Amino acid sequence: MAITAAMVKELRDSTGAGMMDAKKALTETDGDMEAAVDWLRTKGLAKAAKKSGRTAAEGLVAVAVEGGKGVAVEVNSETDFVAKNNDFQSMVQAIAGAALGASDLDGLLAADLGGKSVADTVTDKIATIGENMSVRRMARIEGETVVTYVHNAAGDGMGKIGVLVAMTGGDEAFGRQVAMHVAAADPRPQALNADALDPAIVEKERQIQIDIARESGKPEQVIEKMIEGRMKKYLSEITLLNQAFVVNPDLSVEQAAKEAGATITGFVRLEVGEGIDKKEEDFAAEVAKAAQG
Repeated sequence: MAITAAMVKELRDSTGAGMMDAKKALTETDGDMEAAVDWLRTKGLAKAAKKSGRTAAEGLVAVAVEGGKGVAVEVNSETDFVAKNNDFQSMVQAIAGAALGASDLDGLLAADLGGKSVADTVTDKIATIGENMSVRRMARIEGETVVTYVHNAAGDGMGKIGVLVAMTGGDEAFGRQVAMHVAAADPRPQALNADALDPAIVEKERQIQIDIARESGKPEQVIEKMIEGRMKKYLSEITLLNQAFVVNPDLSVEQAAKEAGATITGFVRLEVGEGIDKKEEDFAAEVAKAAQG
């Protein structure tokens, strides 16, 4: 049976095993997912596998820059306590360094980290620290200059929010101000400008505004003007260059960049746990569950 990348990913996600181990397990069991899980358990990965079902929504985002290239990676753990662990932080920092040479998340997981893959390194760390962990996301950016900012820093180049800003011209001080803006802006910038937005997102918002406007019962020509104004406001709020600059709200980010002699060409923002449905349990429930085994 042909072993696909999707099958490897499914097994890796369900067991916490390394990519190469997951592929080998599927090969050895002719693609039988349940048998592959058992194969991994017999090879000593049961401890990591047992913890892989637990939600890992804490952790760190780490950033790294080399020349005109920058990367941000999110590495999750189950608790903030582990995120403060020196061994965990050293691993995250090393993974960010490895990401500079990777083109995507799969490439990063397969990258060498001291003689073993990043994926296997994480699996080993699950076994030694005793919590589920995962390398969840990676983003990269290139530009003439790439500036970083880390919010709620837990160590050198890592924290709860990591931002990269690429630009031409200007200086690093201005780039850092823009990166701080990206970290703090509310609403968060979704794209550099309107052209970079997903057309589906824009159309969805337009339909919402059409429905709202028509509820008013006003004439169609008035509704069209209402929608035009509301969409203009919406786009100015969610696109970085059109947002009011947090350092000087009288200027847009684009206007501030122009005054600084800079052109912002891209940005990345990763926040720990973003989009993860974190299961909440009270302490009594946790104790009861533990008592039941």
